[in-house]
Amino acid sequence: MIIIKTDQEIEMMRRAGKKLARLLDALLPEIVKEGVNGESIEKYVLEYMEKEDAIPTFKGYNGYKYAINFSVNEEVVHGFPLRNKVLKNGDIVSVDCGLTYKGYIADSARTYIIGQVSEREKELVESTKESLYMGIKKAVVGNTIGDIGHEIQTYIESKGFSVIREYVGHGVGRKLHEDPQIPNYGRQGRGPKIRKNMTLAIEPMVSMGSYEVDILEDGWTAVTRDRSKAAHFEHTIAVTENGPEILTQL
Repeated sequence: MIIIKTDQEIEMMRRAGKKLARLLDALLPEIVKEGVNGESIEKYVLEYMEKEDAIPTFKGYNGYKYAINFSVNEEVVHGFPLRNKVLKNGDIVSVDCGLTYKGYIADSARTYIIGQVSEREKELVESTKESLYMGIKKAVVGNTIGDIGHEIQTYIESKGFSVIREYVGHGVGRKLHEDPQIPNYGRQGRGPKIRKNMTLAIEPMVSMGSYEVDILEDGWTAVTRDRSKAAHFEHTIAVTENGPEILTQL
């Protein structure tokens, strides 16, 4: 069941979103650098959330042990922020994070480039980010969920990259995963109609090679089957009568 939020609920999600945006857009770019390990990023995120009177949404969710997904290179999503996972020149790393504030959730992800990468890898990151904003533009009253996925897929494939199909975006609010599911592929005009005051987490995950994934022995980390590099961006949005509002952006 798709949950339509009240204006007051969206205001609470807006507050959560701004806190998460400050972390991902303003603070982490100064910290996610060569020589830094996943454990130190995890610790920083937990300390930030405590100061902001917020709860790490992911920690404890279905048994997940961490506040963030820290996914490097061929890791698509759900990578663990471990001490021995040290960033080096040429890596790309996605940090995916959920923040709960006064019962309302914001969910967002960024991919950061570490040092120097190839032009094609830079294009992967830039195209994934651009596809997110293109998908968001389709989240307007009267469109369908399929319109979002179609826009993302068409753009990404025009760049010669692949959309990961195993993982999708989703509704979000008081729960991390609500209806509807939002694939990053699809056909125009298909799926649920988009209505005012829906709140959605749109999150393209894109690989340089195959869209197929494997799950590592830890039971969580998803990697590209061909071990090509992947990128991931995500925003939580609210559908308004004036178009989509990005809640997780400064």
